[in-house]
Amino acid sequence: MPPPHGFDYTTRGDGAVVITHHGRPATTLRGPRAAEFLAEVDSGPGDGSDQEVMARWTGNYRHGNERQARNHPRNQGR
Repeated sequence: MPPPHGFDYTTRGDGAVVITHHGRPATTLRGPRAAEFLAEVDSGPGDGSDQEVMARWTGNYRHGNERQARNHPRNQGR
């Protein structure tokens, strides 16, 4: 499974954090959630794991079972 990519974030003047994926807004974090996100991103090692953190916070990440689900009888014919 390839690592997540295409995520970026900006901090607004009011303290809100907007996470984008390929230039489109994915989620907006405000208040304590924004502070928690920024603390997690800033404390990271800086080796690309920021992409994984942003993917996790937006809910836009793979679970590893997509191929298995595609072959399930319920999904045949789709």
